[in-house]
Amino acid sequence: MAGNLTRDEKRPRRLVRGATALTGVVGLVLLTGCSGQGARFGLPEAASAEAPNVGNLWIGAWIASLVIGIMVWGLIGWSVVRYRSKGRDHAPRQTKYHLPLELLYTLVPFLIVGVLFFYTVKAQDAMTDQSREPEVVIDVIGQKWSWTFNYNEADNPAIGTDAHEIGTLEKIPDLYLPVDKTVRINLQSADVIHSFWVPSFYFKLDVIPGHENSFDVTPNKLGTYDGKCAELCGTYHSLMLFKVHVVTEDEYNAKVQELADSGFAGKKDMPRSVQDTLPTFEAEEDQQ
Repeated sequence: MAGNLTRDEKRPRRLVRGATALTGVVGLVLLTGCSGQGARFGLPEAASAEAPNVGNLWIGAWIASLVIGIMVWGLIGWSVVRYRSKGRDHAPRQTKYHLPLELLYTLVPFLIVGVLFFYTVKAQDAMTDQSREPEVVIDVIGQKWSWTFNYNEADNPAIGTDAHEIGTLEKIPDLYLPVDKTVRINLQSADVIHSFWVPSFYFKLDVIPGHENSFDVTPNKLGTYDGKCAELCGTYHSLMLFKVHVVTEDEYNAKVQELADSGFAGKKDMPRSVQDTLPTFEAEEDQQ
């Protein structure tokens, strides 16, 4: 009986087979993302309380893209099968205008962009919120081509002094953060634009000469994480790395005290030549 089916009778079966194959491919993709980085679509494991704001946006954007992609691929496949040539002498019906379809493919992209924009702004506002009083304040100076970390702990009874660490091309600096404490990172540049980036925090922020940026982060997972400059800043940009150590509060206090006792007490200021240029930036802003 199957061999005697006409072309029109065979068409639904082919469509079902095609849909089944497409469903299988999508299932494999989703199964691949059930564990590890696949579940996060390539993101590293989050290490801060604020990271899910960006993580959820990232995963949501991927899911929306997959849904739209499947719909588009499905419509393309359906059109290829449904409107394929039926012979050299047969021309399909020619349609000059189709207002509903034109409205659809004009308005839907605006809707998609609007939704993504809304959730992007929402995630950005959550990541940059500084309404809470920080429990720890660390000043970070970006300079070609390493980092300086100033720990403001003179008012901390457990330490009683500020301390700092200076990185070089030969020595990657270490940034210590106490777990489950809100840390305010103040960023300054001694020369050109850099970018402070810790991938596991799902956040980065530019380090701009003459303009202080800051953000709050609450590390919530013990461990050691990579940090780097994410702005091409010169010859040795690729070496502008640092390590972030999320430790217990006692270990953090002990490390800052160790730095102070090792001759790194107090805070390290920016180079004097750069400081002399700061009033110029402020004066230009006032004039504007």
